[in-house]
Order: sequence, then C-alpha cells, then structure tokens
Amino acid sequence: DLDQMGREQDKESDKLALLGEVDRHRRHMLSNHTAWKKANLATKLSLQNLEKESLLYEFRQRKVTKEGLAQTSSDITESPMSISQMMSQQAVLETNDEFKAMTGTIQLGRKLITKYNCRELTDKLLIFLTLVLFLTTVFYILKKRLFFLQTRHN
Repeated sequence: DLDQMGREQDKESDKLALLGEVDRHRRHMLSNHTAWKKANLATKLSLQNLEKESLLYEFRQRKVTKEGLAQTSSDITESPMSISQMMSQQAVLETNDEFKAMTGTIQLGRKLITKYNCRELTDKLLIFLTLVLFLTTVFYILKKRLFFLQTRHN
C-alpha cells in the first residue's frame, strides 16, 4: 500500500521519500526473513543432533546381557503376582471393614429387639392388670346389683 501511495504522489520529493521508506522496510523485512530462516535451520539441526544423541543413548541402553533379560523376565513375572497379592489384601481389608459395619448394625438391632421385648412384656402386664381391674369392677357391679335385687325381694 505504501509503495502504491509513493508512486501516486505528485511531488517528486514526497514520491522519493515514500519509495525510500518502502525500500527500507522491504530490506528490513528480507533481513528478518533471512534471519528467521537461519534460526529455523539452526533449530532443526540442533533438534536432529539431539534426536541422534537420544537414539544412540537409547540404543546403548538396550544392549542388555542375558542376565539382564533374565532379570527383566523375572520382574515381569513377579509384577502380576505382587499386583494379585495387593488386590487380595485390599479385598480382605474391604471385607473386614464391611464386617465391622455389619457388626455395629447387628448390635444395634439386638439392642432394639431387647428394648421392644421389654416393652412387649410391659404392655402385656398392663393389659393383664387392666383386664383384672375391669373384671373386678364388673363383678363388683354385678354383686351389688344382685345383692340389691335380693334385698328387694326379701
């Protein structure tokens, strides 16, 4: 846009100033672009060197003796066994926790049943005493009425 504006200027001095500014910006842009390409290339080379070194290090690490392979094999076999053992221990712990919770619930149930049995006994005793009182009252009333009727007939 600045280049186009420079070409369209009527004054020669303004035209030269704008075109000079455009040229300076263009050179600066090309310089930045070249520097960016160089930095990008240097980074790629550096990454490639790091990758080569990493691969060489990994390759050296993979040179394992027969004893190392036997140890690795043993470790691989022991790993599932230890996982299995840890899982069974965890299951035992969880079962123990559930057992403790159930024990508390059972004890609470036992207390409630004992309490309700005592109340049932108390309720039966009260019903019995109420029935005795009722029957005694009925007999008393009957006795008084019958006695009253007998005294009237005599």
